[in-house]
Formats: sequence, C-alpha cells, structure tokens
Amino acid sequence: MNQRTRNKTNEATPEDWESVKWLQTATSKSSGDVDSVVNNPAHYNKGGIECIDGIEAMLTEEEFIGYLRGNSLKYRWRFPYKNGIEDLKKADWYENKLLEFLTSIHYKETSSDG
Repeated sequence: MNQRTRNKTNEATPEDWESVKWLQTATSKSSGDVDSVVNNPAHYNKGGIECIDGIEAMLTEEEFIGYLRGNSLKYRWRFPYKNGIEDLKKADWYENKLLEFLTSIHYKETSSDG
C-alpha cells in the first residue's frame, strides 16, 4: 500500500465509515463469475477503501505477511470440501498479494541460513 492510500485510510472519520457501513452489493456465485468473486468481491470494496488495504494499514509488516500466508493456507486446505477451484484461485490471490508486498518492502530474496 502506498503512503497516500495509508493516509487516506487513517484520515477517514467515523462519519465516513458510517456512510459506507450499510452499503453492500451481493456478489452472486451463481452467475459463474468466479474471477470477480476472487479478485474484486463487491462486499470488500466500499467507500473507496478496500478491505485488504485497511487490514494492511492496521498490522505490522510481520503480521500482514502472516495474515496473507494464513489465508492462502486456509483456502488450499478447504478447497476439496467447499468451493473447489474457486478456493484455489483465492489462495493464488493471497500468494500473489504476498509476493507483491514482499517485493514492495524489499524483503530478502534468499534465506540467511543457506
């Protein structure tokens, strides 16, 4: 997340949050549009603040890395029992977000113990 987005999230007033609290557009899985359910679910994009950006803003770098890793594992773990390929696509989304984040913070490329 760039500094401008972080500041925008941090500067939101209670009134800003309240004005978007009840806005929620259902994303229909029956439409067959798995990509929008995975990459841009409407219920996570309200009021100009994406949920993942709010989560990143409130966590330390280490916590956010753990959050992304944990969500990837969750979707891979449950895919045979719940949403199948859709869950694998969600796991990929979290792994891509993790790679993007690690690159943005200049995370080391190799382990120091090898």
